[in-house]
Amino acid sequence: MTRPAKGKTPRRQAPKKSDQKDPVGVYCRVRPLGGETEECCIEVISSSTTIQLHAPEGFKTNRNGEYKETQYSFKKVFGVLVSQVELFESVAKPLVDDLIHGRNGLLFTYGVTGSGKTFTMTGSQGLGGLLPRSLDMLFNSIGSFQAKRYVFRSDDKNGIEVQNEVDALLERQRRENVCAPKTASSRQKVDPEIADMIKPAEACKADDVDEDSSYSVFVSYIEIYNNYIYDLLDENQEDTFRPKWNGGGTPLRQNTDFTAPQSKILREDQNHNMYVAGCMEVEVKSAEEAFQVFWKGQKRRKVANTRLNRESSRSHSVFTIKLVQAPLDADGDSILQNQVAVSQLCLVDLAGSERTGRTGAEGTRIREAGNINQSLLTLRTCIEVLRENQMCGTNRMVPYRDSKVTHLFKNYFDGEGKVKMVVCVNPKADDYEETLLVMRFAEMTQEVEVARPLDRPIYGFTPGRRNRNQAFKEELSRKLEERGGPVDTDISSVLNLATHSLPPIPSIEVTDAHDDITLPRLIEALQNRHRIRRAMLEDYNKAASRMTSLLQQLDGNINSKENYMHEQNSKLLEKDKIIQNNTAEIERLEKKAKMLEHKIDILQKTTKIYEDDKRSLQHELETRAQRLQRELSEKRRMEQRMHGAVTDTQHKWEKECERRVNAMQHGMQNKLWVKDEKLKQLKAIVTEGKTPSHPGPAPRQTQPKSAPAPPPREERVPMPAKRSASPSPATSAPVRPLHRRSRSAGGEKWVDHKPSSSLDLGTVLQPIIPNAIKVSAPNEKVLSKCDRYVLTHQEIASDGEIQTQLIKGDVMKTRGGGQAVQFTDIETLKQQLTNIECRKRKSSEGDGSSQKGGSLADVENRCAVAMEMKAGSTMGPGVEHHCITKRRKP
Repeated sequence: MTRPAKGKTPRRQAPKKSDQKDPVGVYCRVRPLGGETEECCIEVISSSTTIQLHAPEGFKTNRNGEYKETQYSFKKVFGVLVSQVELFESVAKPLVDDLIHGRNGLLFTYGVTGSGKTFTMTGSQGLGGLLPRSLDMLFNSIGSFQAKRYVFRSDDKNGIEVQNEVDALLERQRRENVCAPKTASSRQKVDPEIADMIKPAEACKADDVDEDSSYSVFVSYIEIYNNYIYDLLDENQEDTFRPKWNGGGTPLRQNTDFTAPQSKILREDQNHNMYVAGCMEVEVKSAEEAFQVFWKGQKRRKVANTRLNRESSRSHSVFTIKLVQAPLDADGDSILQNQVAVSQLCLVDLAGSERTGRTGAEGTRIREAGNINQSLLTLRTCIEVLRENQMCGTNRMVPYRDSKVTHLFKNYFDGEGKVKMVVCVNPKADDYEETLLVMRFAEMTQEVEVARPLDRPIYGFTPGRRNRNQAFKEELSRKLEERGGPVDTDISSVLNLATHSLPPIPSIEVTDAHDDITLPRLIEALQNRHRIRRAMLEDYNKAASRMTSLLQQLDGNINSKENYMHEQNSKLLEKDKIIQNNTAEIERLEKKAKMLEHKIDILQKTTKIYEDDKRSLQHELETRAQRLQRELSEKRRMEQRMHGAVTDTQHKWEKECERRVNAMQHGMQNKLWVKDEKLKQLKAIVTEGKTPSHPGPAPRQTQPKSAPAPPPREERVPMPAKRSASPSPATSAPVRPLHRRSRSAGGEKWVDHKPSSSLDLGTVLQPIIPNAIKVSAPNEKVLSKCDRYVLTHQEIASDGEIQTQLIKGDVMKTRGGGQAVQFTDIETLKQQLTNIECRKRKSSEGDGSSQKGGSLADVENRCAVAMEMKAGSTMGPGVEHHCITKRRKP
């Protein structure tokens, strides 16, 4: 009779994600300071949910040099006095409860080197961490419901096979025979470092455990070292390096060429979940055995001594607890092979980020630190992209494949289970900068939401099947014991039972040869036993005949079933051929998949290079666009400025041209007026020369013939009676000039305010103010000492010459006690250059008269007079200085 086929894990559809989402649970644990003298930069505030970072002494975080305190909030903050039990109750216990109820979970520790991550995850003797307490709670909950060893078996493709009890028993016997010595020795020796990790009083268990299911636990332990995956439970990788050997059994090149341990690769199973291909999964039946397996792999993990940590982890470790469960059938006795459910909990101890300058790393340690920081940077990048996609609605590709850590746990961030993170921080001041970066990453991680997976379906069987089956077996055993034997009895036991059911033989004691009572009694008893035995034999024969008929019937059924099995076997042979063909096709496809994976890696690297180039070019394009925009805006501003300047300049020159045109017109009018006046004067002179008896005015000044041109004339024009230089009409009589004495010549004390920018024109007439205080800038002290004020102001007149104005005023006291100036008069000093040709008038009086009256014969000298016109006068200008010499008779 053939054995039933082995059951496998049924292919599950892609897990349906709920519309509800849960944020990533981020917790913070503060490590105690190493010494009492060390400076602390972290303080727990706000009911154990917020921490505050204080900048240490000598560390300035603002440009102005002031200290800056920052606060960060978490789901819960565990201070230095929080025990391992409290941490487990809040963080890991819900994940273990979800594991028992068929949901996945991911828990990892994050922080800088030396912040207590390994202690939080593993613990020490008497202070068990999250991992041993999770194992203890799991086995306390399912300990009495576990299936026998090897009933569930891994198929090396992230699936589970279900074996019947016969195959499981044979495999147990085979493995026990092979591993008996090693198992015995391993059970006797327990590492003292892991003994008594958890106190009995601290044990706990989950509620609402399904008693009608059968459970089995598998554990695996890997490390990610330099972005390569190694199996810590593989016996062949105890030696880090092994020499290469040739076919003759001798090492190549005198043992100088070594091969590194074989790294594992990541694959995707039929349910699109990532797993480590070829990783050893060990079935464990107790928490002690599971932790013994963990400790065995922990000793093989890469650690090194650095300046900051004596046992610094140089790799990321991942301990996976896989729980397999299958419901029992309706009788509560057998496992339903097509209803196997698998859930797993990953406990990850990430290596700490570090700076090589502080750790003093060299050589290999620098390479390890670079790979650790790169993988943590990739994790941070994935979290940032997830957060951006969720908050901004973008659809950027998350770079999971850039690191083995993120690629392995891609499914958890896509909604395969809950994700929690414990941020471990060291409050000492030396780690302030690294702690600040860790806090920012943790704060950003809390904003990422993960889809909540749906609960597993209910199978519809009546609950309590296991208990009813167990009660039935106990009751059957009790009744069989009451009737005289156990359930599993052999033929001899049945015969003995039948013999004891016969009536007993009476006691036989013959004392006399002629005893006629004892022997007949014995004969009667034996005959009675013989009748009972014959009846029993008849009953037995009847039962045997019935059994024979039943067996014949069963034999017929078996024959028909064998025929059916033969047909099925022929079909199975055909299926086997198909399976072999499919296996060959699968192998071919796997090779092709490997090749495609290699190509994908190359394409991803190329894509990454192109994306980097694209980002750099985009950044450069944006920079140039911004620069062009700035240049355009600057050009527009410059155009507006130039347009305004051109407009102002045009307006200014228009005014200037208008002013110059007006000045030129005024000058031409004055010249015409002067010429007219000169002609009138000349006419008067000619007329006067014809009448010699007419006496002339007495000459005021004479000018020799050889005298040069007169110097520039200077006009003093007091205001408001403005004075201008112009010739008088010929009809007005010559008068003496009016000499108005300046008011500044009085006895008052003056403030002579002459700015330093005033020019010295070199004129003959200069304003002289006696009893004056000369200043370049007046002040209150000087004004308080004087009664009058005069300001010398220079400006360019309309004809282009510089004119000087003397602005005068009275100094008055104000009510507030200060000084004020009230302007009362303005005098204008103007310098004018003239080129006068010495033209002599022909005299009919003789040479003597011409020599004596040479100044009168010169027409220009007689016409060069100063004119004064009263303010408000409608008459023409009058003669102020008429240079006419009185004629003398010869």
